[in-house]
Amino acid sequence: MSIKIVDQVHESLMEDAWSLYHEAFRELNSLAVQRHLMYRSEFDEVMLDPRVQKYLCLNDDGALCGLSTYTNDLESMPLISPQYFERHWPRYYAERRIWYVGFVAVEAGAPVTTFAQLIGAMHETSTRDSITALDVCARTDAVRHLPRSVRVLLHRLSGNVRMHRLDEQSYWLYEFPDAA
Repeated sequence: MSIKIVDQVHESLMEDAWSLYHEAFRELNSLAVQRHLMYRSEFDEVMLDPRVQKYLCLNDDGALCGLSTYTNDLESMPLISPQYFERHWPRYYAERRIWYVGFVAVEAGAPVTTFAQLIGAMHETSTRDSITALDVCARTDAVRHLPRSVRVLLHRLSGNVRMHRLDEQSYWLYEFPDAA
């Protein structure tokens, strides 16, 4: 397996990239209130946006088995608020030392090390004395313990790492049962 970092996904890989991404995240659309799957048009924009680094994990046959996005240009990411980061870490924001993981998608049959290799490659890209953020829905946290798993991976790569929950959104439902 190898990791290739590109600024734009070549058109010859775009369908494979979309299929991998769609398959990895489509189930979340029925399990999480907030949409976790970009529309195809949003996906294509991100794949072609040179401000966002794309990490392509290729198996020994050269086929795409993992894909992730990473950027320190927070304006390039749909669905996040760069102003939040600027307010809380103004110096880091001004110096472009805040990195954001848009997503990490791994093919179901990919080697078990694929996810860790993508995380490791993104970690190597970020500068020392920087911070990295990602969003994880409550279900993925509860079922896969993703934030803790990422912390363990990063600890193995660089020693001391601290993890903080940035924000949490809850959704509420109000029912109106028939009057008794």
